[in-house]
Amino acid sequence: MQPDVMAKRCASRAYMALLADKWSLLVINALGEGPMRNGALMRRIEGISQKMLTQTLRSLETLHIVARRDLQTIPPNVTYELTALGQSLRREAVALIRWVEAHVPDLAPR
Repeated sequence: MQPDVMAKRCASRAYMALLADKWSLLVINALGEGPMRNGALMRRIEGISQKMLTQTLRSLETLHIVARRDLQTIPPNVTYELTALGQSLRREAVALIRWVEAHVPDLAPR
């Protein structure tokens, strides 16, 4: 059976919900700039809380969009980066982000 995001019970709908939430596309876009540590992501994505960043990174890691690299050092040094799958998604996400930025005046309530 072909995936159909419009179908109530299709797994693609659950994945869409995870990827299209408030923070996922912003995290994906930020990581497109290269591997980042948690603090750098917090500074890059204004307004995200530590809790939401952690939850978003874990969800994206589960979906194989983001890879977590623990360098096993003291103090802890953990970086996050996009996987190949994440890079392919970022290309699509950037198109949506640029479209939104270009159409902010058109989208504003009247």
